[in-house]
Formats: sequence, C-alpha cells, structure tokens
Amino acid sequence: MSSSIYGRLALTNLRNNRKTYLPYLLTGALTVMMYYIIGALCRSESIPKDGPLNTCLGLGAGVMALFSVIFLFYTNSFLIKRRKKEIGVYNILGMGKRHIGKMLCLETLLTALACIGAGLVLGIVFGKLMYLLLLKILHYDVGMSFAVSPAAMVQTLALFLAIFAMTLAYNLLQIRKARPVELLRGGNQGEKEPRTRWLLAILGVVMVGIGYYLAVITKEPLEALQTFFVAVICVIIGTYALFVAGSIALLKFLKKRKSFYYQPSHFTTVSGMIYRMKQNGVGLANICILSTMVLVVISSTVSLYAGMEDVLHTRFPREISVRMAADAGKEQDLQEILQDVTAEYEVTPSREIAHHVGETAVLREGDVLEATPGPDADFSMAEISEAYMIPLEDYNQMEGSQETLEEGEVLVYDSRGSWEGDTLGIGGKTWKVRKEIGRPKAAESETSQTTQDVYLIFPDVQEIAEVLTYVRENNTSGMDEEYLMSITQVEYVDSFDLSGSDETKVAVAEELTERLADSGLPGVDCESRELSRESFYLLYGGIFFIGLYLGVMFLMATVLIIYYKQISEGYDDRERYQIMQKVGMDKREVRRSIRSQVLTVFFLPLLVAFVHIAVAFKVITKLLITFNMTNEPLYAACTVITGGVFAVFYVVVFAVTAREYYRIVN
Repeated sequence: MSSSIYGRLALTNLRNNRKTYLPYLLTGALTVMMYYIIGALCRSESIPKDGPLNTCLGLGAGVMALFSVIFLFYTNSFLIKRRKKEIGVYNILGMGKRHIGKMLCLETLLTALACIGAGLVLGIVFGKLMYLLLLKILHYDVGMSFAVSPAAMVQTLALFLAIFAMTLAYNLLQIRKARPVELLRGGNQGEKEPRTRWLLAILGVVMVGIGYYLAVITKEPLEALQTFFVAVICVIIGTYALFVAGSIALLKFLKKRKSFYYQPSHFTTVSGMIYRMKQNGVGLANICILSTMVLVVISSTVSLYAGMEDVLHTRFPREISVRMAADAGKEQDLQEILQDVTAEYEVTPSREIAHHVGETAVLREGDVLEATPGPDADFSMAEISEAYMIPLEDYNQMEGSQETLEEGEVLVYDSRGSWEGDTLGIGGKTWKVRKEIGRPKAAESETSQTTQDVYLIFPDVQEIAEVLTYVRENNTSGMDEEYLMSITQVEYVDSFDLSGSDETKVAVAEELTERLADSGLPGVDCESRELSRESFYLLYGGIFFIGLYLGVMFLMATVLIIYYKQISEGYDDRERYQIMQKVGMDKREVRRSIRSQVLTVFFLPLLVAFVHIAVAFKVITKLLITFNMTNEPLYAACTVITGGVFAVFYVVVFAVTAREYYRIVN
C-alpha cells in the first residue's frame, strides 16, 4: 500500500468520528494546559523551594500527572471500543493488521500533536491568568513573577508523549488479539444476559459497609488521619463492585418476583436496566467516584479558605504568646521586656494569662497516664492525650480561686468528661484526685486541636519537673536527646491580646521578637497571630488553589465520561427502539421505558455520591481539625452549597448530552 494512503485514512477516520474525538481532543488539550501551568508555577524561581506554597503546588502537579494517565487511558479505551466495528470492516476488506497498526499510529500521532500543541499554547496564554488568580487567593505580594518555563514545557511534552504512547500500545494489542469477527461486533459485545456475580456483589456491600463503619466510629482527629484513607479505599472498591455486580443482582432479584416483573411498566424497565448496568457499570462507578471527589475536594478547601479567620483564632487564641524555659528570676526579665515594648508602641495588653506549664503526650490506661509507652505498646490514636501540668499558685492566680492541695494530691480537668477514678498515675507515681475542676483559662491558649486534653494541677513546679524528668529518663522511643530535653521541660508562658491597629500589632510583634532574640533568655520563643497570617494564607491559599484546580479536573473528567456514556447508550438504544416496536410496543411506550431507564442510570451516581458525602461528613470534620478548622457549621454550609451547585451543573450536563442522545436514537 502507498504510504500516503495511511495519512489520508487517518484524517478521514478522525473526521468521521468527530463526535467522539472532538471532546477527547478538547479535554486532552485542557489537561495538557493545566499540567503545564501548575508545573510552571511550581518551577517559579520566586517561590521558595522549601515553602508551603511550593509544597502544595508540587503535590498538585503529582496528582495531576497521575490523574492525566488514568483519565486519558480510560477515555482512549472507550474510543477504541466504539471503533472496533469500523476496524473490523477494514480487516474484512483486505487491510492486514500491520496496515491497520500503521493507520492507528498516524491517528495517535495526529491526536497527540493536536492535544499537546494546543495545550501548551493555551498554557502559555492562560498561565498569566492563573498566576494572577493565585496571587488574588494568597492576599499577599509574595514576590512571585510569571514567566514561560522551558523546563515545564519539556516535562509536559515528555509526560503526554508517554501517555499517548501507552494508549497506542494498548490499541495495537487490542487489534492484534482480536479476530475479524470479534472486531465487527466489538462495539456490541456481551448481548447475552449477564450472570449474577453474588460473590462480587456481597464484597461490594461488605467493603462499603467497612468504609462507612470506619467513618462513623472515628472520634479523634489523629485517628481520622489513620482511618480516612483506609475507608476511602474500601468505599471505592465497594462502589465499583456494587455498580458492576450489585446492581445486576438486585435487578435479577426483582425479575424473579413475577408479581412485580410481569407488569408493562416494570417488564421493559427491569430487563433493559440489566443490560445497561452490565455495559455501563464501570462508567457509572467512575462518575460516582469522581463526583464524590469533586464534592469533597471543593467543599473542604473552600471551607478552609473561607474560615481562615477561624483557623487563625483557633491556632492563636491570643494575638501574642511568648514561651521560655522556666528559670527562677528570668520570668521578671521577660516581663520587663514585654512592658518596655508595649509602652514604646503605646498599646495595652488584655486577656493576659501568665503561668508555668509542663507538657507531655500520654497514653490512657484506666486511671493511669502512661507518659512513656514502649515501642511495642498496643494502642490506638484515640487513646493518646496531651497532659498539661500547672502549679497550684499559677492556677489560683489565673482563675481567681483559692484551691488548696496536700502533698500527693492533684486537681484534674478531663476534656473527655469525668475522671474515671479517685487516683491518678503518671510519671511512675500515683496522686490522689482531690477534685475535678472546670475547664481552666489556660486551655484557651494551650489546648491541642488534635488530641483530648488532661489538665493536672500540682502543688508546685518541682513535682511537675520530676514527672518530666521521669519521662526523659525512661524514654524508649529513640528520640534525639536534645530535642527530647526541649519538649520535656517546664516552661513559662505569657499570652495576651493587644489594642491598636493591625499594623501596630505587627510592629510590636516584630520588635518583641527581635528583643527576645537578643535577650539571652533560655529557650525563648514568640508567636504572633499577625506575623503568622501571611504564612497561613500561603499554605491555605495554596491548598485552596490546588483544590479548585483538581476539582475542575475531576469535573471535566465527569463531564467527558457522561458524554461518552450518552453517546454509547444512544447507539445501543437505537437498536432497542427497533426491537421494542417490532414486538408490538408503540413509540410512546418505548420512549417512556427508555427515558425512565436513562434517568435512573444517569442520576444514580449522583445519589450515591451524596450518600458517600453524608456518611464521610463526620470523619472529614475531624480531618479538618488537624488544619485548625473547627467551624463545623461553616463546613456543613460549604458542603451543602457545593452539592447544590454541582447538582445543578449535573442536570445541565444531562440536558446538553441528552440532546445528542436523542438525535442518535431518532
């Protein structure tokens, strides 16, 4: 055969299959564009390589690369399936598989050049827009500059050439393995009624049940970090199994119920749905999983960004917090520095809390707080707590109380509820619990967001130091001695708010930080809400940007899969229309039957996605706590709004793709 004929055939094939290839080319170009843009931003020399923003962008680029491979490979498998009959005709007419392979190579080359070329051009054109959007989200001038990145272009080119090479290898393998007769009916394989795979259906129920159970029973943020991804994997596996096998098992069960099945409105619907679920089970599961990902990613990142002030106030309950290693006499030096700086800027401290405190992580075992669990200890994250130990004098001063303690007695506040016994063991010793107290004021500035807390009021600082010494001496974790020493010592903490403008507060915090650094005070450290605001916006703004970015990608994939599903069902239903009319059904009955099937199949993934989100709500709120996001009503509102907007978008996509469906059927 002449070599030029392969090129003409490739162009003709792409033109004749434009209904399926144009969306593929468009989404391919958009995928290339989005990957290049995030790669260029990630490589910007103006973004610190070890900063939170660069970390977010790098993570987003990795997810985009993985998603691009899966997404383009999946859509290509749909395209080659739809074209098997056409390729079979070429084979029957005399083209050998070697010649068909050459034709497919040229088609893939043209497709790759179109997608990559258009994607890179669009990336360069719209890269500036994404750069400005990112700056708007960050709220701060971080010194970023926009420039075309040759390194990002090379990496994008290499990645997508590899993806298209993999799709070509898959297509050639499909053609090589298939016989001409199989190719001719490749688009309509599997017209026999599907078997009921009860084992797979039961597996789906069990896996979804396990995932839901893990999501519901999770109580602590640290525990959520462990269980969330296990639950996600279980739910994904279960969703695929239920759509592929569980739906058919349910329909077969309804079919066996003769009183239900042998009714005009049920007969055609149930029988038609059995074939639909066999052909579209994987696609529907993909739509469901992608819809769930869109809802989770967008709602959580939007709530984090919208609740930035809540996050800052949770992380920094007071505007300035100064800590130093407890050292008799040095506390007065620290107070003098604080007074000098606040007087210099004419600001007044308010809501001030000053106290000594010792902290250590503990493992609860009844009325014993084991501060040094061994490496072989068997425990869950839910059993880990943070113990804050405060001397009685400081507690009475903060609370304005007159509590007293005898030797060997402590006061206890347990954030989980009532203390379980009359004694308390910690640090190798046992104390008598004199009484339980209410939530101390120190909890406003000390409380951890990721663990349950226990506040212990000791008679004096010396006993607290003895407990921490025991923790250091019995450490079995292999932790660095210097670091262990820094986290197991009694500290003096002074936290307060300031009057004045935000600019004044920033100036006070900067001056205070500089003075303390030069003071020679032991282990001194200063935290400021206003000084940390920029770094938080960089981190959470980067997360928000990546969330929107990935949300758009998942949404684009959902739309494309829906479109291909409608096209595929349109060709299948055209034959079903003819068969139903031949057996005596009028056009109105046929339309009603198929329309009910299409609507049921189309909206089933959305319904299941909403169920997944509802069950996962609790565990996601726990995960957000690790990001200092404790405003649950805000996250609930973001989830509801995101779900509503997505549902409207889903209906619009259905209306648009349904027109193409009915055009094919008619």
